[in-house]
Amino acid sequence: MPCDNHRRLEIAVQPVPKQDPKERVKNWDEAFLGYALETAVIEAERCIQCPTAPCQEACPVENDIPGSFALLEKGDVIGAANVFRETSTLPEMCGRLCPQESLCEGACVVGFAIRTADMGRQPPVSIGKLESFVTDYQRRTEGLPMPELAPPSGKKVAVVGSGPASLAVAEELIKKGHACTVFEAWPEPGGVLLYGIPNFKMRKEILDEKLAFLQGLGIEFVCNTRIGTDVSIDDLFRQGHHAVFIGTGAGVGGQMRIPGEELGEVYQATEFLVRGNLEPQQLPDEMRQPLPVGKHVLVVGGGDTSMDCVRTAIRLGAESVTCMYRRTEHEQKGREEERRHALEEGVQFQYLTVPTRFTGQNGRVTAAECIRMRLGEADDSGRRRPEPVPDSEFTVPADTVVLAIGYSADDLLEETTPGLHTDKRSHLIRVKEDYSTSRRGMFAGGDNVNGADLVVTALADGRRAAEAIHSYLQGL
Repeated sequence: MPCDNHRRLEIAVQPVPKQDPKERVKNWDEAFLGYALETAVIEAERCIQCPTAPCQEACPVENDIPGSFALLEKGDVIGAANVFRETSTLPEMCGRLCPQESLCEGACVVGFAIRTADMGRQPPVSIGKLESFVTDYQRRTEGLPMPELAPPSGKKVAVVGSGPASLAVAEELIKKGHACTVFEAWPEPGGVLLYGIPNFKMRKEILDEKLAFLQGLGIEFVCNTRIGTDVSIDDLFRQGHHAVFIGTGAGVGGQMRIPGEELGEVYQATEFLVRGNLEPQQLPDEMRQPLPVGKHVLVVGGGDTSMDCVRTAIRLGAESVTCMYRRTEHEQKGREEERRHALEEGVQFQYLTVPTRFTGQNGRVTAAECIRMRLGEADDSGRRRPEPVPDSEFTVPADTVVLAIGYSADDLLEETTPGLHTDKRSHLIRVKEDYSTSRRGMFAGGDNVNGADLVVTALADGRRAAEAIHSYLQGL
């Protein structure tokens, strides 16, 4: 019999084992080792089965988290995994990559509950780690469950990009009987899941298994094909596709526009990450040469991408790695868990600091001229705007610099697709409530609509866009 809520609140959080920092910096394996079945069941029992399920409301794909954990605490791991798969096509990945502390776990009542004095305040249920556990367990023991496929509809859909939004669209549409071809500009499919997520956050075989599963459903992947350059949107329609979904993300890295940014060994975050984390055959020809990493690595930016960069630099052998951010940790975006991992691995943080110039010798960066900042009035984001502190300039050595200061959408499609309306400032595609664009038969979702955001929000867009595309195809 399930324990009552009072007893549930007396259960202490079950820590998730993870690698020792001194050992994990020597490898590219995931930091967390994952739950054992026994401890996963105990952690699931901490869920008090709220009737209103605020955790579910806070989840962009509305996972039935209490329903899954009710099965897990009874030992039905497969049933628990299938509950997540009812609303999410990428639960193994979301369990690892979502910022649960600001989504489901941030809304978890258990984290706000008052307990006995000897226990103190306990954290919320470890929803993300349990989501990963049950779906990993299912993959290892039974493989990914095969869905029932509708009879072929005779309709074809082109999906541009192969990140989380695109994969969700393709999977949902193939299940409804529509043929799907996914076009990817990089040499391999996966989008940001392959080219933006290091192994120490999510091992690549999870994505490999998912892609193989999707190919087994009949989805075709065409790589090394840039839509807008190699093939136009009009070409896709002329080739017989009845609808097109655009899920190209926001892949253009931000620039500081300061002197010295053009020096050698000053990298955009994406190039640094892909060359540091992937095999040469997975990269375009121009990125296949070894990545030289100096003794002193400076990463500019404060989000999750900057954490990926600093932790990659540590593993590539840098003697010192510094993350420089113009605000304080309080204003810093991204996961606290990732910052903690970076600190554990020896990364130094310079807050309220910004580079003003990069200097170098023989065309290669050697140092960064910086200035201290202080926080002034709030800006449009609600965060206090950083302002330079007079006479606070100083210089730090830096023979490798990585810029991780945000991403924006590419303007290629708006330039090559007549009738496609975008936000001219940000190049984001404008969509209606049903994810349709200004161009008939063309839909969009994910970061090229929302701006740089989360894997789970792109996934949610993809699932909802698939429903809209299905309705559109039925009405043709």
